Amino acid sequence: MKTRIGMFFGGKSVEHEVSVISAAQAAAAMDSARYEVIPVYISKDNEMYTGPDMLIPGSYRDLPALLARSRRVGLYREGGKVFLRSYPKGLFGKSFSYELDLAFPVVHGTNCEDGSIQGFLQLYDLPYVGSDVGASASGMDKWTAKCLMRAAGLPVLPGYCLTSGSYYSDPEGSVAAIEAFHAYPLVIKPVNLGSSVGVSAAHDRDELVEGIELAASFAERLLIEPMLSPMREINCAVLGDIDQTEASACEEPVSANEILSYRDKYQRSGGGKTGAKILLDNSPGTGAASEGAEAYAGAGVKGMGGAMRILPAVLEKSMEDEIRQLARKAFTALNCAGVARVDFLIDTENGQIYVNELNTIPGSLSFYLWEAGGKSFGQLTDELVRLALKRHRAQAGLIWSNDANLLSGIPVGIKGAGK
Repeated sequence: MKTRIGMFFGGKSVEHEVSVISAAQAAAAMDSARYEVIPVYISKDNEMYTGPDMLIPGSYRDLPALLARSRRVGLYREGGKVFLRSYPKGLFGKSFSYELDLAFPVVHGTNCEDGSIQGFLQLYDLPYVGSDVGASASGMDKWTAKCLMRAAGLPVLPGYCLTSGSYYSDPEGSVAAIEAFHAYPLVIKPVNLGSSVGVSAAHDRDELVEGIELAASFAERLLIEPMLSPMREINCAVLGDIDQTEASACEEPVSANEILSYRDKYQRSGGGKTGAKILLDNSPGTGAASEGAEAYAGAGVKGMGGAMRILPAVLEKSMEDEIRQLARKAFTALNCAGVARVDFLIDTENGQIYVNELNTIPGSLSFYLWEAGGKSFGQLTDELVRLALKRHRAQAGLIWSNDANLLSGIPVGIKGAGK
């Protein structure tokens, strides 16, 4: 019997479209002989839909038409099982109900990857792929993640956390405090967004003010860090849980600017069949392409699989080993599970490595980093399902309730108890 998996994607997030692409790639990679994938698209209004075209990114060019030929759905629990049911039940056609064995969230950004959907699934006691509520929330909050990693002894850049409210109540004082924190150039980021959305560099006060106001349009809390120059960016994915981890190959993203942008990640293309220039043998100009990115592109959309990168990154063996070890330590410091991507910065003047960010549900699930080491996208999804079921079995053995009934001694008819 096939395992029936509800693949949840979309959501009320600025990374909504990226999520659609990542989900299409993951679904195409899964073994159809073992899994039945039920798409569960979450609209920007937080309504859930399913339909045969939901995992075809090109269908979203006309979203009203796509939703019109799809069915709105909701979850419900009965008899210890979780079902995906047509909603409203019996309205506008025949009702249906699918029992789900597992949820596979492929969501990015605020209101999704930050523990929101994980908490929703936890309430239904439905096994789900990836990090739990706490790890997801910590990973999405760049300031919290930095504090946790620093406490774990990991090398991180100094940071300054600023709220938009404090800035707008005292702009001059806020700018002065940031300038006292560190000299220019600086990087300004929304605390709880990914995909480089709202991130900018500041080389002087005017650019700092502009960067703060840009980031504040996306989030209430901002993170300011020193910008390394010159520097290199290196990414490494980790797969596993608190008991066991493994690190992927390392990549070096290729940016058109000082910092990697949303466009660099999702809207640039280069040589090779994938539209990405992936230098598998580190020889300039080879343009060797990843077959996985071609197979899981989803109607010609590449996602992170189509970004410009050097893979594997050109690193001394000792530095590569150190990065892979630090990636695993960062993963366990935040108590992550499933697959995560850890992003690093290297100060090229002194060789110092810094852990920059951790993405608990990376774009395209970082499948290309695993393929570079010989693990196929299909094998990656198999392992993610296994880890999710392992955690659910472990949680089933925990005590979740207290047998003592504190309400049994309250006399019937008493009102306003506790006043």
